[in-house]
Amino acid sequence: PSAGRRQRKKQLTRDALLEAAMELFAAKGYDRTAVHEITDAVDVSERTFFRYFASKEDLVLSFVRDGATAFAEALEARPAQEEPLTAARHAFQISLRELPGGTGEVPSYLSVMGLIDSTPALLAAYLRYVHDHDDEIIRVLAQREGVDPATDRRPRVLAAVIGSLAFLANRDWQAGQNHSADAMSAAFDAYADEVIPALTGHWAAR
Repeated sequence: PSAGRRQRKKQLTRDALLEAAMELFAAKGYDRTAVHEITDAVDVSERTFFRYFASKEDLVLSFVRDGATAFAEALEARPAQEEPLTAARHAFQISLRELPGGTGEVPSYLSVMGLIDSTPALLAAYLRYVHDHDDEIIRVLAQREGVDPATDRRPRVLAAVIGSLAFLANRDWQAGQNHSADAMSAAFDAYADEVIPALTGHWAAR
């Protein structure tokens, strides 16, 4: 029981730091927000902050890590009979709603993606992270289809496609008026619907 209480307290502190940081980033901007301002808002020390996050950048990217983990777990749990792209589409919808704030009017994860897209340093860090950490998605896709990712290029191709669909959907979501999780899901589905038509045949004939 005491271990459980400690874990809950740690999670509450982490959540409070994330919430305070996002409020400050929205009010002052990412670059103009200092770590001590985040910790002052939560009434903890900077040393406590660095127990949870290596930096402001690491704090923001924690949402990306949580999203990638949720997607990989949802993809691995999809029925084996689903084709890879179908499984990926369903996994994206599930993972989006399982993230903290995934059902709110302005979901936390999606708000973070807007912050990343509008902050050059964060966008560069995000793209670097995606490039360096796509192996788990590739592994899950390869395992589902019973292929070797070292010799079969298809898992890497689909992982790249999924990342591109999410990026494009995020752009549409930010540009639109509806900032709900459902709107993000619809944007992702709309792009996923065009993958096969974009790759086969002449477009003018359709």
